[in-house]
Amino acid sequence: MTASSGNRGHAAPDLSVSFAGIPLKNPIIAASGTFGYGVEFEDVVHLGKLGGFVVKGLSKEPMIGNPPPRLWETAAGMLNAIGLQNIGAQAFLTEKLPHLRQMKNVVVFANVFGYTREDYERTIEMLNEGEGIAAYELNVSCPNTEQGGLQFGNDPRSLDEVVTTAKRVARRPLIVKLSPNVTSIAQMAYVAQEAGADAVSLVNTFVAMAIDPETRKPRIANVTAGLSGPAIKPIAVRMVYDAAHAVKIPVIGMGGISTAADVVEFMLAGATAVEIGTASYFDPCATEKIVDELQEWCQEHHVTRLADLTGGLQLE
Repeated sequence: MTASSGNRGHAAPDLSVSFAGIPLKNPIIAASGTFGYGVEFEDVVHLGKLGGFVVKGLSKEPMIGNPPPRLWETAAGMLNAIGLQNIGAQAFLTEKLPHLRQMKNVVVFANVFGYTREDYERTIEMLNEGEGIAAYELNVSCPNTEQGGLQFGNDPRSLDEVVTTAKRVARRPLIVKLSPNVTSIAQMAYVAQEAGADAVSLVNTFVAMAIDPETRKPRIANVTAGLSGPAIKPIAVRMVYDAAHAVKIPVIGMGGISTAADVVEFMLAGATAVEIGTASYFDPCATEKIVDELQEWCQEHHVTRLADLTGGLQLE
């Protein structure tokens, strides 16, 4: 598709997008793990201005996460090994969700993770009881303890099983957040689609590490960590392009986005919406600023309907 052109008077560009039956005022979604439970940002970001946000990954029981150090800044990126620290699904339902429900025009997505299929199943069943959640985002970059610790998202069979399990119990649309640490992201996106995913989001962080040459010790207590930020953006764009050509369901892109031009790049590669993660660490207001930048970009480039950019890469 090509972007609509020509200004209809001075009307503001239409930034709205939708996927899996969920309308968003714009494609900007704050990514899980970088935006707390949303409430932590309400004094610095107009949450209702965003397309939506994904809360920290939730498990059936609270988790304390990994020991420090858990973060390390790298050239054009960041390593993190937080260890999925969270308050647990039940506490989220009673302590956080009621406050989020009182906010106007806010779209909330719940990220879910586990170490067995039963973990995912139970957590989703718990969250089904809460009101005000638009969809579930399934984090499959966790070790499957039933299969010797291999990540769910790294093995087609395990991915199929966990998505099938989650889809069976979920009362809301299911977004599968794919791991980039695979040979073929297109294959994994297709497996997720065939198992019932309503959309896929990608990419999660790349497994990486850093070493202190003075102490000869790892910079991160967990030794390895997830690499995110601008350093991974070109790879993420390519993976979104590959995934979008492999599936018919919507693709949500992420990986190093920090400007409106980055958003456009991901959409041209095939993304319907995008998630902003690491940028919020460096500037808590990044998501809101990108929404403003996106409107300006559309006006400057005579784009009247942003959604028309999705899949609009010109090869000739």
